[in-house]
Amino acid sequence: MTVQDAPPARGTYEVRTYGCQMNVHDSERLSGLLETAGYTPVAQGATPDLVVFNTCAVRENADNKLYGNLGHVASVKAANPGMQIAVGGCLAQKDKSTITQRAPYVDVVFGTHNIGSLPVLLERARIAEESQVEILDALEVFPSTLPTKRDSVFAAWVSISVGCNNTCTFCIVPSLRGKERDRRPGEVLAEVQALVDDGVVEVTLLGQNVNSYGVEFGDRLAFGKLLRACGQIDGLERVRFTSPHPKDFTDDVIAAMAETPNVMPQLHMPLQSGSDRILKAMRRSYRKDKYLGIIERVRAAMPDAAITTDIIVGFPGETEDDFLETLDVVRQARFSSAFTFQYSQRPGTPAASLDEQVPKAVVQERFERLVELANDVAWAENRGLVGTTAELLVSDPNAVGGRKDHETSRYTGRARDNRLVHFRSGDFDIRPGDMVEVEITGAAPHHLISDTEPLSYRQTSAGDRWEASQGRVEVRPGAVGLGMPSLGVPDQLPAADVPACAH
Repeated sequence: MTVQDAPPARGTYEVRTYGCQMNVHDSERLSGLLETAGYTPVAQGATPDLVVFNTCAVRENADNKLYGNLGHVASVKAANPGMQIAVGGCLAQKDKSTITQRAPYVDVVFGTHNIGSLPVLLERARIAEESQVEILDALEVFPSTLPTKRDSVFAAWVSISVGCNNTCTFCIVPSLRGKERDRRPGEVLAEVQALVDDGVVEVTLLGQNVNSYGVEFGDRLAFGKLLRACGQIDGLERVRFTSPHPKDFTDDVIAAMAETPNVMPQLHMPLQSGSDRILKAMRRSYRKDKYLGIIERVRAAMPDAAITTDIIVGFPGETEDDFLETLDVVRQARFSSAFTFQYSQRPGTPAASLDEQVPKAVVQERFERLVELANDVAWAENRGLVGTTAELLVSDPNAVGGRKDHETSRYTGRARDNRLVHFRSGDFDIRPGDMVEVEITGAAPHHLISDTEPLSYRQTSAGDRWEASQGRVEVRPGAVGLGMPSLGVPDQLPAADVPACAH
């Protein structure tokens, strides 16, 4: 782009993201759109000219939290004429014009199906001096065709599908994200190749239900084929995916994982409940034995696989016996991590009107027992790794979860199984995006520790890219076009936050 072609300066912006990985990836696109339109990121501590709220409708009291945050920003806007506020995401898709009724100072409301409209809507609001609301009922343009901001250098989300065809009674996502839409394999692989050409070494394939990928073009084995195809891309060292659904998880995917060296031995498999009766009430079309059978076959093919999950406590009608079935699955499955949530009513979901809502005190007590057991299991699994070696992809110290610990001089990296490892760099000049091999010397429920000299250190193209991004060396620009996702190790959501929209 020449100086003459550059977009006019529009001021500074800030995007505030709530919810799941889909929203995180959408925010990357929103940032890319805004910068393409002439906005620049706001400096830390400064007041932005535009604040965008990318909302979630799954979180408990999501609307109250949004309006509380909007109220705070409204006072800032009142003191800064010309400032704009936009609200998008799942809550915007659900509530539509209600947002401007409750918060008339909001300039733009847009939905999950038209994030590409944001720059135009902002300009309309500026010219008309009134709120602009545009909520489409269906996706018109696949989001990956939109420009996307790239901040870091070595790991990337790659969307393979959007939407969901399931009808879980606790989930409102299908009505907000729409029916499943799949990208063609060639489009996905072209994006992955372009990322690798630009120095990326890890990609995470993203969808509401990744292992139903291919339903739109009639190939039920498409996801396993896609994993194997990723294994043929030179320079791509790690492939992950999130999240599958147990009802669609097939043995060909297990085989593809086990037989493709760069597909990581890690699986996030939402359980939600261990009770067959509750699973039926949730409209989860699998049962306890099928779920445990999948875990057993995964571990038979990949003995060192780390398996994580989502669990909901207190679904309507859940009895103590139902809850004990869930605890039994946690013991048998030996999850390396469990994202645990207390059920809360979501307006618009079938479960919200079910009888036998479980008392809050009972839900809380069960939740605490579940967390204690899940932590005990995870800690035992981690202690079993003391004395083993692990290859780590070094995290960016400027990213969430990647900051260097100056008190212990430890850096942070992710093992192949996605476990978080804090390690000492020894005499090596560690760069984010490079690989180190370490010996595990300690364990905690949610991370591992290595306090010995790294066994080896390997520089990568991603490390070169990170160094170039710091202005330390020059690297030839890679082939980057529209639709490239922002880079940086995709962090797991905190256990106390919110389940992924992919169930």
